[in-house]
Amino acid sequence: MIVGVPKETKTAEHRVAITPIGVRELTERGHEVLIEKSAGEGSTIHDEEYEAQGAKIVPTAGDVFDGAEMILKVKEPQPSEVELFTENQILFTYLHLAAYPRLAEGLRRKGIVAIAYETVQTSAGALPLLAPMSEIAGRMATQVGAYFLEKTQGGRGILLGGVAGVSPGKVVIIGAGMAGSNAAVIAMGMQGDVVVLDTDAEKLRRIDSLYQGRVVTLHSNKLTLEEQVLGADLVIGTVLVPGASAPKLVTEDMVRSMKRGAVLVDVAIDQGGCFETSRETTHTDPVYEVHEILHYAVGNIPGAVPHTSTYALTNATLRYAVTLADEGVGEAVRAHPELKAGVNIVGESVCHPAVATSLGADHVDPLTVLGA
Repeated sequence: MIVGVPKETKTAEHRVAITPIGVRELTERGHEVLIEKSAGEGSTIHDEEYEAQGAKIVPTAGDVFDGAEMILKVKEPQPSEVELFTENQILFTYLHLAAYPRLAEGLRRKGIVAIAYETVQTSAGALPLLAPMSEIAGRMATQVGAYFLEKTQGGRGILLGGVAGVSPGKVVIIGAGMAGSNAAVIAMGMQGDVVVLDTDAEKLRRIDSLYQGRVVTLHSNKLTLEEQVLGADLVIGTVLVPGASAPKLVTEDMVRSMKRGAVLVDVAIDQGGCFETSRETTHTDPVYEVHEILHYAVGNIPGAVPHTSTYALTNATLRYAVTLADEGVGEAVRAHPELKAGVNIVGESVCHPAVATSLGADHVDPLTVLGA
């Protein structure tokens, strides 16, 4: 199979979908890899490193799309990229189609097979291709939240860890999954007053067992959530429903009643956000105010640390990319059930139930339309 890797075009997105290690794995199995010139520069991976492992460097994204049977990306295709697809091409990337219905419409019109990293799911419910970026996004959420709490950045002027004789800042984390638990680790390390809320008692027990009371765990319900948010200096939202739009758990009324200068970090923004006042921002213009509350809602948080993120992502995605190249989509989905949940679109059909519900479309089993 010919595998293509274009340079990412989303604002301030410096990751790349493959490392030289990934190129080596594919070329040794007889596949051809086309990489757009300078695609890896943002992650400090140079063209000659790819070439040394057998990749062919091509001048433009158009050359990649024209020549490849499968496109590997990091983030969802931008409008200019959608037009480059050809019928029956395979796309393997983060898609978040519930948050981008126009993108879904464009991909369906193009008649491609779109497989989303974020919905590949094991029988145990794990999300192996979302996990590494959630880990990074969670850790960064606390880091950027602490930064924007500084008065010079528009925040309350709070040092998250406090000092002797002065209370630390209060960090409220909504969601105890991969992103939330990692946000809690960093907040605890910065000596903040940390509270984690979730409806899953097992996740809360795991955090409580690991950190022995240094992180307060609370069952999430409307009253408890409201009480904790109103008393917080920093709120980090990490709620995830795989494939579906994130629920709006923090209402505008709650935001209006928060401490002036508090900070909200919406890690769930790539699924629409879990704060009612959220709108997607970029690394070049990351924050805005609503009711004197600073909002950070960057849709590609791990893109700020692209070298770390690129290697972490390829570590997770490579085995599936190799499988798709070796076996083709139909056989790969049949032989590897976790990939079935990753198939979001085949031609005009929407093949993930939560994505279909969010888009108001009929759900079609991918094995039916793939003929597997």
